Amino acid sequence: MSGKALAENPLSQDFDLKSLLKFAFPTIVMMLLMGLYTIVDTIFVARFAGTDALSALNIVCPVINLIVGLGTMLATGGSAVIARKMGAGEHTRASQDFTLIITAGVLLGAVIAAAGTVFLDRIVRGLGAGRILFPYCRSYLFTLLLFTPAGILQVLFQNLFVTAGRPAAGMALGLGAGAANILFDYIFMVPFRMGISGAALGTGIGYLLPTAAGILFFAAGNGSLRFRKPVPDLSVLAESCANGSSEMVGQAASAVTTFFFNRIMMRLLGEDGVAAITIIIYTQFLMTALYIGFSMGVAPVISYNYGKQDRVRLKKVFSISIRFILLLSVLLFLSACAFASVLVGLFSEKGTAVYEIAAQGFRIFPFSFLFCGLNIFASAAFTALSDGKRSALLSFLRTFGLLLALLLILPEWLGVTGVWLAVPAAELLTAAVTVSLLCSYCRTCFFMVH
Repeated sequence: MSGKALAENPLSQDFDLKSLLKFAFPTIVMMLLMGLYTIVDTIFVARFAGTDALSALNIVCPVINLIVGLGTMLATGGSAVIARKMGAGEHTRASQDFTLIITAGVLLGAVIAAAGTVFLDRIVRGLGAGRILFPYCRSYLFTLLLFTPAGILQVLFQNLFVTAGRPAAGMALGLGAGAANILFDYIFMVPFRMGISGAALGTGIGYLLPTAAGILFFAAGNGSLRFRKPVPDLSVLAESCANGSSEMVGQAASAVTTFFFNRIMMRLLGEDGVAAITIIIYTQFLMTALYIGFSMGVAPVISYNYGKQDRVRLKKVFSISIRFILLLSVLLFLSACAFASVLVGLFSEKGTAVYEIAAQGFRIFPFSFLFCGLNIFASAAFTALSDGKRSALLSFLRTFGLLLALLLILPEWLGVTGVWLAVPAAELLTAAVTVSLLCSYCRTCFFMVH
């Protein structure tokens, strides 16, 4: 391929470990930044609004999971469709499908914002917020719902910048969004004393920055993707949703399991227990951002070579990715064990009930990092290969099927220890299924286009 063609579409290069990591690096950084400013949100809430407000974040988390899940479903599934068509040389149609998916995201966000605002009180009560937590939950969720269209567009653009061969642009936007979120969190919560609604407002403004920049970038048509008059083809949206169903399954399952985590911890330890599980869940999001970022960064490369029918490069990219994920899993596990007290101490003062509960959880929970990386990457890889069924199965098992069963069973035998064991056990069992699926797929059709 000529240098000009390579510059036009970086997905077409022959990747080795160094170049693949270099290509995925901006997306990894972007996801880490997202995790970081989510953590900062939580720290500001814990320090300046109190542990009840911290518990409220986790109470409304299922709604946020569903919004992110819908956006991610369109983004990852649509990215696979678009990258495959780019690989097949259908560049105009790829841009038309890109515009259709963006338009669908805006409409979806508007519908969610309107419906969520109308039924806000019912939603908050249905999530289990009692008299103490209800006002915190309502205030946070109402403000965040107003920014739903921008939140979905942010997820779409973060994925599609990579598909367009511009991962560095996504990283730059992630930096800007994170910095804006942290700045406005401080302004609204400290000098203005807006409490938990200030945290939601800061997050919403953080959504707007990458959304506006993404619109300007793709409208200018500087990359391999640009806004074009879309073809109203519902099959494109259906395929995108089917391909990205695993991501939706994962987020929907997280919503349900978070609900049960909250209920069980409320029953066992009250509001302090919910605050402690909030610390664990948000810290997990930061740690797994490395896996998610790498998988998002590599997925368009897999889709492109799948569409191009280049089996040799496809096999090479996949082999490099598996080795990197296994190494990263060990490093993350060791880091989580070594810095557990530091991470918990960011949210709660040492010696408090919340700190002690969360610290106990961190003696067990990090074992999940040994297995979840492989599961996350394999699910993303199957999505990139347009195999939504296998991808959805893995997401269902690790985030819902096995996790929910273990969450309902283990605490009955082991109490709070059973709550902490549920996630590592679910990831371990899912990893066994992942290895089986990968071996089976490699033996039959993994590197064949069908």
